[in-house]
Amino acid sequence: MSDATQNHADLAPSTGAKFRQRTLPILIFVAIILAIPMTDPSRTMLTLIHQMAINIVFALAYNMLLGKGGMLSFGHAVYFGLGGYFCMHVMNWIEEGSGIWGSYPTFFLPVMGFVAGGLAAAVIGSFSCRRAGTTFAMISLGVAELVFSGAFMFDSLFGGEQGINGDRMNGPEVFGLSMGPMQDIYWFMAFWTVVGIVAMYAFTRTPLGRLSEATRDNPQRVQFIGYNPTRVRWLVFTISGAFAGLAGGMSAVNYEIFTPEALSLIPSGFVLIMAYVGGITYFAGPIMGAILLTYMSSMMSDFTEAWLLYLGLMFVIIVMYAPRGIAGIVFGFWDGLRGAQSGEFLKRTLIQLAGCLLMLLGLIVLVEVSIRWSNGWGEVFEPYGMHFGHDSILTWIVIVVPIVAGAAILRYLGREKEEMPA
Repeated sequence: MSDATQNHADLAPSTGAKFRQRTLPILIFVAIILAIPMTDPSRTMLTLIHQMAINIVFALAYNMLLGKGGMLSFGHAVYFGLGGYFCMHVMNWIEEGSGIWGSYPTFFLPVMGFVAGGLAAAVIGSFSCRRAGTTFAMISLGVAELVFSGAFMFDSLFGGEQGINGDRMNGPEVFGLSMGPMQDIYWFMAFWTVVGIVAMYAFTRTPLGRLSEATRDNPQRVQFIGYNPTRVRWLVFTISGAFAGLAGGMSAVNYEIFTPEALSLIPSGFVLIMAYVGGITYFAGPIMGAILLTYMSSMMSDFTEAWLLYLGLMFVIIVMYAPRGIAGIVFGFWDGLRGAQSGEFLKRTLIQLAGCLLMLLGLIVLVEVSIRWSNGWGEVFEPYGMHFGHDSILTWIVIVVPIVAGAAILRYLGREKEEMPA
């Protein structure tokens, strides 16, 4: 074996690392899905879980482009929305009992979303995938604006501003699910989420999935070995759009309505943040990002009106200081605990965490006090019965001291790391 081959083998993740980073998260996820019904979740919790399931499939589909294919898209909600809209039309055809649709189960509507999203991506990708990098991103942005504008012009297809609604309780039952109660929808969501995760994971292990990563890193070399990088990008783009359409079909069944907002730049930007915050270099990363950001968008808004500001700050911090996302932090921490200097690593991590929490404490107080002062309604930030007015010296002590102390701790750790021998 040559030295080059040995070095290449050393760069590859070990069997244990592959299991921890790829297989184990999926097994844990499936176990959680099976355990949730045993806890007798409330209707609110089921609604949140259903939204998480939709976003997980959508984020994984998007990461096939960004993480695996290196294609930054600002309009992937187009395929999510077109898949959902087509499912809404099929849902109404099922209710009318017209043609073959009268015997089509609502349970399998995501398949129609998969087909519609894939066909739309195949057509749009036939010209957009001829370019890469910034040009591709700008084309995706233009296509998103074009489709979003068209949704208000073609009322028969998109229903105008009011969108299209339907009734999911039609067609033959599958697995004894009437598709009416929230519990039935839970198993519907669980089934298609697991199918989507397993199918997309299987795709990453195929030759095309490997070629997409090679095209991302070095398209010239891919062309040199006999493959067309443009065709590889188009195929990956089409499959990614199909799975985005699958998520759109899940959303159509869950909400029984689809509006042009689903085609706008807002969900396209949100899925980008979900994938990147979770970690685009790990298959489980978008799953983590989708769960966290769905919770933040649904529940955190009940506690503070500045939740979007916190979301933006988190995204900036992840991009600057943790580019491998939440998954990178989790797996890095686990690998550090298994290392030779696990005690020193744990001590350093705890100190670093303390510094981050101190800065976060000061920042939260600053944001909440500023929001209440800016609104001018006379409200005062009063967590746990404490009174933090904007004109109080105590308030500014609570803001400044933790931020300065946390920054000093992180700066000290950074200098110590630089002075450590390589």
